[in-house]
Amino acid sequence: MLSGKSQVRFGTVIQAITSYLSNGTQASTTTEVEKSFKEQETKVLESYITANHLWINNIDFSQYVSEGAEQKVYLKDSEYVLKLNDAIYYSSWRDYLFNLLLHNFFFADTAYELKGFTKDNNVLYAVVQQNYVSVTSVTDLNKVKSFLTANGFYNNRNNDYINKEIGIILEDLHDENVLTQNDILYFIDTVFYLTDEFWKGI
Repeated sequence: MLSGKSQVRFGTVIQAITSYLSNGTQASTTTEVEKSFKEQETKVLESYITANHLWINNIDFSQYVSEGAEQKVYLKDSEYVLKLNDAIYYSSWRDYLFNLLLHNFFFADTAYELKGFTKDNNVLYAVVQQNYVSVTSVTDLNKVKSFLTANGFYNNRNNDYINKEIGIILEDLHDENVLTQNDILYFIDTVFYLTDEFWKGI
């Protein structure tokens, strides 16, 4: 899935960039070292974006919908939204791209399609497209918990989950990140992290 050896919805471009950024090592957990690593990685990524014509300059910012700590959301049309994410939740762009691949693997009905990248106030953002979900009722978080438990995820605190068997953490699944349409749950914003246990299984 992460290496590009298996099919993930909209995975081709994401896997190609992830492969380009990968150097076989994990960034240090020291904050200053992580910051320096990400700054260097961003420069490498921007060179790749330019070489592969992945810059997007035609976003209609008047269609602003909302934003959180990690991303800004814009309405594209009646079917899709565009999300601009600066990977602030991650110590590297590679980890953010892994998050996209994991989301698309587990939640294909709301898969992210990486359209390209843009810059705003000198900050680099990934631009992803996602199906627009029309809410018909408030999400019952107990249903979210039951669904994830049935799929191997253990609720370890608040709205955070972990799958110890495969080494994946899934966080921040409150009722604004999991929407309900006609009694069906749609996971629209997920935050995946990979643990050391995941890498041991590779």
